[in-house]
Amino acid sequence: MRTVRIENEEAMVMFGAALAACLTGQTSVHIAGPLGAGKTTLCRGIIRAMGHQGAVKSPTFTLVEPYEINGRHVFHFDLYRLNDPRELEYIGVDEYFGEESFCLVEWPERAAGQLPPQDVDIQIDIVGQMRDLHISANSLHGERICQQLEQD
Repeated sequence: MRTVRIENEEAMVMFGAALAACLTGQTSVHIAGPLGAGKTTLCRGIIRAMGHQGAVKSPTFTLVEPYEINGRHVFHFDLYRLNDPRELEYIGVDEYFGEESFCLVEWPERAAGQLPPQDVDIQIDIVGQMRDLHISANSLHGERICQQLEQD
């Protein structure tokens, strides 16, 4: 596990850009932390670094916001308002995790057993005005991503 201290919103966006540079192929990243921790800010940094020019909003009410970026399918999930993990079946969640798709999942703990295995876990803890990101790999692909982050 790697821990990164983030000092402000700009640093969170920059870390998202660094992470985006490490992502290849089909990848799933779970991002957990309390309200206001910066999960959506991190996602914004990743999605913008991948080449999206428009707004990156939290899909709190729609559960998922799809993006087509440079021929790549990117899905940003926010499961905060999910009442029951089985609700994901109704939106066809398995279809989002296909080949060459990239999935960012905020509040993954609300999906309890309904999501495919993730490659990378990021737990964000609030430490005063700063944030600690605890990053761990859950697959060989995730290990490669974490190793590349270590080199940057």
